[in-house]
Amino acid sequence: MQTTPMRVLSVIPPMTQLNTPYPSTAYLTGFLRSRGLPAVQEDLALALVLRLLSRDGLKAIRAAIEAIPAKKRTPLAAGFLEHFDRYLFTIAPVIAFLQGRDSTVAHRICSRTFLPEGPRFDALDVYYDPDGGDPLAWAFGSLGLQDRARHLATLYLNDLADVLRESVDPRFEFVRYAESLARSQPGFEPLAQALAAPPTLVDALLRELTLEAIARHRPQLVLLSVPFPGSVYGAFRIAQAIKAHDPSIAVALGGGFVNTELRKLKEPRVFDYFDYVTLDDGERPILALIDHLQGGRPAGRLVRTFRREAGSGEVRYEHFPEPDIAFADVGTPTWDGLPLDRYLSILDMLNPMHRLWSDGRWNKLTVAHGCYWKKCSFCDISLDYISRYEGAAASVLVDRIEAIVAETGQTGFHFVDEAAPPKALRALAEELLRRGVAISWWGNIRFEKSFTPELCQLLADSGCIAISGGLEVASDRLLKLMKKGVSVDQVARVTHAFAEAGVLVHAYLMYGFPTQTVHDTVDALEYVRQLFEAGCIQSGFFHRFACTVHSPVGKQPDEYGVRLVPLPPISFATNDVEFIDPTGVDHDALGTALNKALYNYMHGIGLDTDVRSWFAEKVPRPRVARQFIARALTQA
Repeated sequence: MQTTPMRVLSVIPPMTQLNTPYPSTAYLTGFLRSRGLPAVQEDLALALVLRLLSRDGLKAIRAAIEAIPAKKRTPLAAGFLEHFDRYLFTIAPVIAFLQGRDSTVAHRICSRTFLPEGPRFDALDVYYDPDGGDPLAWAFGSLGLQDRARHLATLYLNDLADVLRESVDPRFEFVRYAESLARSQPGFEPLAQALAAPPTLVDALLRELTLEAIARHRPQLVLLSVPFPGSVYGAFRIAQAIKAHDPSIAVALGGGFVNTELRKLKEPRVFDYFDYVTLDDGERPILALIDHLQGGRPAGRLVRTFRREAGSGEVRYEHFPEPDIAFADVGTPTWDGLPLDRYLSILDMLNPMHRLWSDGRWNKLTVAHGCYWKKCSFCDISLDYISRYEGAAASVLVDRIEAIVAETGQTGFHFVDEAAPPKALRALAEELLRRGVAISWWGNIRFEKSFTPELCQLLADSGCIAISGGLEVASDRLLKLMKKGVSVDQVARVTHAFAEAGVLVHAYLMYGFPTQTVHDTVDALEYVRQLFEAGCIQSGFFHRFACTVHSPVGKQPDEYGVRLVPLPPISFATNDVEFIDPTGVDHDALGTALNKALYNYMHGIGLDTDVRSWFAEKVPRPRVARQFIARALTQA
């Protein structure tokens, strides 16, 4: 039996975020170190982007394009070659600027003569000043120079990503990298074919980075956490490189994508790359796996773990019943080992809430495990990350916050809860103020009545700068069908209370929910218009409803008036499921109008315009009273 602690390396694979580390490896590394294990972490997503977006990386991209016959090169690739010297001259200063290491470059970037401007800069044409002035000044307001430069630099990077996608790797994206190979993909064949294909330049660089990390840390166990479908292909390429280099290194796969989409995993070829695939929170399965690898327990006593039987090649799911690690006992996340000064603060969208996702580095932390409400019919409430609700004392949370600030030197926090509980937030705010801990934080909540004006002000005093929450379909009938537990007038009062406290409010909005009619959609947009007009919300985003197999709609479609389209045989991933709605509404056409209206509302445009004007086709008059929200606020 092995007695020396097992060396564990946790890896963030491409692609997640460019501005801040995805938190899974920080959670796991902090937990394993609290148990005395020599755990380390690497962000290969960031490392890959920085290697591609370097002078040597651009030279490699040029060589790949020059290997393509001139007649087959796209205009974008030809433009890159034509302006290559300018790209080579500017890439290092732009990266330094976006990393916050050289703010003075902003002056040159804003001159519009420094950067080569490809097709992405055409997007600037969508900004217009209603008064006929400078469109960028109107779009970015008085913040001016740094924000303008960051946006222009982001367009420059997006141009380079387009060049990569057209000429080097057609799957390349900064976030949704090769997403179609994994998202709700019932079979493994598309991913298998991609992995068997000759490596692209991106693949080759990722292999180099992987082997450098292995040489640096000499791990015995590598944990790859894939939160999204867009990080699956990169994870498999990393595992492929490790297995080709040293098959004795154990490699395990986990994370949000696995927890959601691989619960019916039967495909044995997955285990050509990974030795183990774990579900749900990783702390207990990883401890059991380490114990097994050190000879302390048989494979049959693994916890929530898929493996391949050596003899038969059959995929087995092992789940020895052991209690999970309590949320209060998981320890403090650590970012030790991650290059916090090398992340890129980009500005690609004017939506003020989306900007928080991509601009600046935030320490990600969880206030409570799971969701205290866990009733919404569109949500995966049957899965552990939602259904198992656990909290921790405010003193424990602030201890973690103080430790993270001391380690990182940064006081910005993104609380990544599905919906942070109001009682826990109150206790946290009071503890922060009692200790005199000054931080800035934002997170997701439910717009429920517990968020009184007094509580909203307390949260603002404790450092709350922004709040997001699901208004979903702004219709009391549909909110009731969703089991959302809120009403439109209640949402108005809560959002107004936050806005009055100086907190930015973002509303998640939904369209295409089962039985939603055109009239429902028009009514919902009228409610949204009034919420913007009254200053209740400052930001929003409409997304199309998707039915998932783990949600109440996916499990009991009859209760929601829809019929599911039968799924094909599943051996790999499953999540989204198509459904037939008897209303027959063309929600895609409506979505175009909704997003156009929302974009303008966020800029204060069209708030006094009839909502029907946003729709290309004739739609019915809204049934909502013109002063509904204003009256709801007077009843607070």
